[in-house]
Amino acid sequence: MLERFRAGDEAAFTEIGARYRPALFRTALNLLGDAHLADEAVQDALLRAWRNASSFDTDREIAPWLYQIVRRCAYSVHRRASRYPTTTELPDTLPAPTPDTDISDSVRQAVQNLEPDHRRVVELMYFEGLTQQEVAARLRVPIGTVKSRAARAHNRLGEMLTRIS
Repeated sequence: MLERFRAGDEAAFTEIGARYRPALFRTALNLLGDAHLADEAVQDALLRAWRNASSFDTDREIAPWLYQIVRRCAYSVHRRASRYPTTTELPDTLPAPTPDTDISDSVRQAVQNLEPDHRRVVELMYFEGLTQQEVAARLRVPIGTVKSRAARAHNRLGEMLTRIS
């Protein structure tokens, strides 16, 4: 299976992900203390593992390699969360804008200045009226990732729009 994984076999990756995800999640949760952030770290780690599968040495065990990746991702997630702390919990659903909703140029510009991942979540939630669950399904990311991106985007928009006013 490790040879297939290294060669880019999706089925092998899926099997490895299913086998190691719970343990990786526990590791990330121990490091971060937050289930949403831990889920984000595991998602990032598995994505990095998939992207770097060709560099995996099949003479070694895969678990230590995966744990090293998840630890690094947990630290990255922690740094991002520290830079963009969330102060409020966002609701699961937000009202969809009506066609006659007037969105000022400054708000449009502020949204355009968000990081691409955060901007996409805002666009889907506020402009397309999707719930956080629907956004997670559309983007194929965990709900915790959507919530943290939405919260960070909300905080960042607040900062940008406060400077403008």
